[in-house]
Amino acid sequence: MNATDPSPGHPLKLLFFGHLPDLTGTDGMDWPSGEGNLTVAALLERLYTRWPALRTHDASLRVAVNLEYMDRQAVIPPGAEVAVMPPVQGG
Repeated sequence: MNATDPSPGHPLKLLFFGHLPDLTGTDGMDWPSGEGNLTVAALLERLYTRWPALRTHDASLRVAVNLEYMDRQAVIPPGAEVAVMPPVQGG
């Protein structure tokens, strides 16, 4: 592993899009990644604990890890960029 490889203990880079920064008070932050076995679902539960208003949007939230949409059972690698967003709407 070289110096640019993420390893356990490297924080996740959380990004919030759409109206979510209004609910969280931030558009991004570092978040502890734990030991590398954090799933998308577990991360969302932790986010809902910190920002309960997010839970009301649970059914429609999308999560991308390192620019790729992931299902809720996916494991998030330490040091990953995690984008939490409402559904994309067009017009």
